[in-house]
Amino acid sequence: MAALGGVATLSASRPARAQAWPAKPIRVIVPNAAGGVADLTARAVGQALAERLGQPVVIDNRPGAGGIVAAQALTAATPDGYTLMVATNAHAIAPSLFRSLPYDPLRDLAPVVTLGAFAVALIVPSGSPLRTPADLLARMRREPGAVNIGTISVGSTQHLAAALFKAEAGVEAETVTFPATPALITALLRGDVDVAFEITGPIWGQIEAGELRPIAVTSAARAARLPEVPTLQEGALPGYDVSSWNALVAPGRTPEAVIERLNREADAVLATPVLRERLLAAGVEARGGTPGALRALLASEVAKWRTVIERARIERQ
Repeated sequence: MAALGGVATLSASRPARAQAWPAKPIRVIVPNAAGGVADLTARAVGQALAERLGQPVVIDNRPGAGGIVAAQALTAATPDGYTLMVATNAHAIAPSLFRSLPYDPLRDLAPVVTLGAFAVALIVPSGSPLRTPADLLARMRREPGAVNIGTISVGSTQHLAAALFKAEAGVEAETVTFPATPALITALLRGDVDVAFEITGPIWGQIEAGELRPIAVTSAARAARLPEVPTLQEGALPGYDVSSWNALVAPGRTPEAVIERLNREADAVLATPVLRERLLAAGVEARGGTPGALRALLASEVAKWRTVIERARIERQ
């Protein structure tokens, strides 16, 4: 665990009722290892929240099993606002990926606020003749099965983005999965796979160095850090939309007043230029919004990925 400072004294002008919570440190469970996008987001937002709430925010990394380890820790906690979790796409994918799940994301996770979204890009090596998504689709249609697509592990957002790409385009291609980003990028650079779906944060240095070239992003809108890179919707696959995101959630049955306070404070810090720039440096575009908007996002993502997994005939784990 890592404690984030910034403890400040709550203003005496605030109502006594508002001062009742928080009265002790707040723990934020992160379903990924330290250094990943979710972890960097949690630490940046946690530090800003600590300054506003007057209590330390402690980051507790609980990686493993597609977010299940973290979700179990959250749902086992007392629903009092002192244990929160960073939810990710993995928590929307899990109900359709696993045969059994010890929690229901729509019942057992209380939405607080959407923290951010980050780009998944279609990447090629700098020397690739593929310059646009249209180039890629033309080759895949000309040479069915000849193109290899690389992603990280089965069931990841990147893997499912590739499955949706093939289904929407009606093309054949072998998807090769790798345990982590470094192995994926090594395979891409040496030509073992032709293209890769990957989030841009971990590979930003190689993009800036010119070793890797994004030819499209999967979201409906262009990515803030890649404004010159088109979306797959632009002239290639109308309607295609995959966005990776993270959000702050609490255990179900957390008091509504606590959720409202958390949402108000988190929404405020996510609107500050300093935090927005800090997140963008990690490849995350700050979001914000209401608990209701997050609840709708989570429900739509659960339904979307169920359809993709069924169409791709991905076996439940």
